[in-house]
Amino acid sequence: MADQFLRSGIAGIDRVNFDAGLRAHMLRVFNYMGGGLALTGIVAFVVANTPLAGVIFGSPLKWIAMLAPLVFLMYMQVKVNSVTAAQLQTRFWIFCGLMGLSMAALFLIFTGASVARAFFITGATFGAMSLYGYTTKRDLTGMGSFMMMGMLGLMIASLVNIFLMSSMMQWVVSVGGVVIFTGLTAYQVQTIKETYAESAGREANDKLAVWSALTLYLSFINLFQFILELTGTMRRN
Repeated sequence: MADQFLRSGIAGIDRVNFDAGLRAHMLRVFNYMGGGLALTGIVAFVVANTPLAGVIFGSPLKWIAMLAPLVFLMYMQVKVNSVTAAQLQTRFWIFCGLMGLSMAALFLIFTGASVARAFFITGATFGAMSLYGYTTKRDLTGMGSFMMMGMLGLMIASLVNIFLMSSMMQWVVSVGGVVIFTGLTAYQVQTIKETYAESAGREANDKLAVWSALTLYLSFINLFQFILELTGTMRRN
C-alpha cells in the first residue's frame, strides 16, 4: 500500500513537471511566432511608406522580393537538421524580415484600414482555433490530413487561375484558403503539443519551438492573405 502511494505521488510530481514544461514550451512557440509577425509587419510598413517601395516594386527587384522568402524557406528546410537552435532562430528572424519585404506590396494594393481589419479578424480566428487545438481531446490527425490535401488542391487552383484570371475562381480559392488554414491551425497546435518531450533536452526542444513557430507563422500569414483578399478594399490611385 505504501509503495502504491509512493508511486502515485511520484507520478503526480512528474505530471506537474511535464505540464509546466509543456506550458513553457508552448509559450516559447507563440512568443517566437508573435515576434516574427511583429518583425514582418514593421518591415512591410516601413518599406511601403518609404522610397524603397518605388525602388523595389517599380523595378525587376520586385521579383527578388517576392521569391526570396520561398527560396530561403526551402534552404531552411534543407538545413534544419544540421544547425543549432541559435542558428535556426537567426534564420527564422531573417525569413520573417524577407516576408515583410515581400508583403509590403499589400500596403500598396490595399488600404491601411483593410489591412488592419484583416489582421484583427485573422488574429481572432487564429486564437480561437489555437485554443481549440490545445484543449480538445479529439484526435485531429484525420482533419489535418484532409486539410493538407486541400492545400495541394488550393495550390493547383491558384496556378490555374493565373492563366484564367477568373474573379469567381479567385473568390472560391480565397474561401477555401480560409477554411483550410483555419483547420490547419488547430491541427498544428495539437501536433506541437503532442510532439513536446521534456526528455528530449533543451537544445532539441528549442529547435522544435522555433520550427513549430515557423509552421504556425506560415499558417497565420496565409490565413491573413486570404481574409484580406475577401474583405480588403483596394487603394484608388
